[in-house]
Amino acid sequence: MTTSEDAAEGSRPLAGERVQHGTGVNSNRAFPTSNYADHLDPFVLFERFYIDPDDGFPMHPHKGFEILSYLIEGGMSHEDSLGVANTAEAGEAMRITTGSGIEHAEFPAHGAACNGLQLWVNLPRADKEVDADYQDASADELPTREEGGATVTTVVGEGSPLALHTEMEYLDAVVDGSWTWSIPEGWAGFCYGVDGSGTVASEAFAAGDVYPIARATADGEETGREIDIATESGLRVVAVAGRPHGEPIRQRGPFVF
Repeated sequence: MTTSEDAAEGSRPLAGERVQHGTGVNSNRAFPTSNYADHLDPFVLFERFYIDPDDGFPMHPHKGFEILSYLIEGGMSHEDSLGVANTAEAGEAMRITTGSGIEHAEFPAHGAACNGLQLWVNLPRADKEVDADYQDASADELPTREEGGATVTTVVGEGSPLALHTEMEYLDAVVDGSWTWSIPEGWAGFCYGVDGSGTVASEAFAAGDVYPIARATADGEETGREIDIATESGLRVVAVAGRPHGEPIRQRGPFVF
């Protein structure tokens, strides 16, 4: 298994990029951006969205991937063509399998602004035309544990009710001191700063930064990685990793082929 120093080679923290959606919603996008122009197989994109009370996403279509939304502050209401209507509050998550096609709308709830994190996960080629599906999880359903110098909530992974077509893990870690993030053998992923500041793999890291990690190899053999995350003043990160599909990611707006 490689160390943080090994992992840092070829990886470094990058600033997220401001993106304004046509509906007036602003986001801090981790990738793809001008700083990191690629998708990160199996992940298509990741961003933190900020929705003001009078803004949102009216009904619109998607297909070919899965959407995972995780609320940081406020509430977000979801409606879709499956007949689902749900409001996710802070600390809660929603998973949408767009598959062969779905339409949905997202708006802030309770007349107040909201913000959260949204991840698009590519569907394997064999699953592109699966039936659309929806699942949500309350904060109480997401397991939380103390691990080293961090409080870690598993949004996707062991103990979480949320399931995707891609083998992956999504952790929300509130670090007070230091925490070591372990990435399974052969997986790719990224770390994103939600709040605070500190270091990732001994590099300065703050809210809005991303640390992308492609599939780890050593002399042609897949390896795992351990990434050291530390702070003196408090740092909240999400650490996301998954098994690559090894297939091209072709995104065209709201569709992934």
